[in-house]
Amino acid sequence: MSGAAPGRRRWARVSRLVSFSATHRLHCKSLSNEENLKLFGKCNNPNGHGHNYKVVVTVHGEEAIMKPLDHKNLDLDVPYFADVVSTTENVAVYIWDNLQKFLPVGILYKVKVYETDNNIVVYKGE
Repeated sequence: MSGAAPGRRRWARVSRLVSFSATHRLHCKSLSNEENLKLFGKCNNPNGHGHNYKVVVTVHGEEAIMKPLDHKNLDLDVPYFADVVSTTENVAVYIWDNLQKFLPVGILYKVKVYETDNNIVVYKGE
């Protein structure tokens, strides 16, 4: 790169935006129906509700793309969510864990999931 000090290595991070559509219901099996409704409100609708998620994955070096979530019912079609509440935070962790399987250690830097334009989760494996 021009302007770089001789012998100094610069690190660029590459981000990739992908989108997927899925439905889910926020419901914790260890709570009663009344407790779930109080905790999660309309997001506890028994029929679920959907989102058009946007995910930004940031890596050092080459990128990886995943598609196991698109047009799925997270609670019924993705085994991970059988016992994990399908919050956007947990979706970010799921994506992180799956990407880690395909990337060398230290390459994955950040996963950012947009549930809506206003609700965004960032997960860095911490």
